[in-house]
Amino acid sequence: MSANTISINRQMAHFDGRDSVWLFGYGSIIFKADFPFIERRPAHILGWVRRFWQGSHDHRGTAEAPGRVVTLVPQPDALCCGMAYLITPQVFAHLDHREKNGYLRLVTEIHFGPEEKAEGLIYIASEENAAFAGPASEEEIARQIARAAGPSGPNSEYLLLLAQALRELGSDDAHVFEIEKHLLQLEREAAAERHTAAG
Repeated sequence: MSANTISINRQMAHFDGRDSVWLFGYGSIIFKADFPFIERRPAHILGWVRRFWQGSHDHRGTAEAPGRVVTLVPQPDALCCGMAYLITPQVFAHLDHREKNGYLRLVTEIHFGPEEKAEGLIYIASEENAAFAGPASEEEIARQIARAAGPSGPNSEYLLLLAQALRELGSDDAHVFEIEKHLLQLEREAAAERHTAAG
């Protein structure tokens, strides 16, 4: 499957005729809502875990040196926290372009608490897309993130903002926080080397 998913996503008719739709964000959409929304609420989905397994060639990296961003991987009994936004269908075009590097629109059940839930929209990059980076150790992922940057900024900024946003949501994401720990160690080592070279 091509990494550019805009045309595929435009064919999705599931939400046709609706005035508003809930969008679930689990990555940069949590901390960077660059689109209009009616309402925003913390939420979660079931059966998925967040993983830095998607390559970023257009936002946090380049084709020559891709970064890594999050996608979701199926895992029974898992709970993934994030942020839900009530949007109008007019926002789909912007989101399709923003998420064009391998992400497909899917329908999901969004939970707002123990009792309240709603059908909504989510963007997930599966292993079939051309930009899929795949599994790696948290240390390896941190090293790739430390080196990468793209039109939307350094890949490290994405990781650090996501980790901060998850803490604010009260979500303990071991995968993200372990990568963050390795990245901060790499940054300390690089700073120490610069200090030594300057001295």
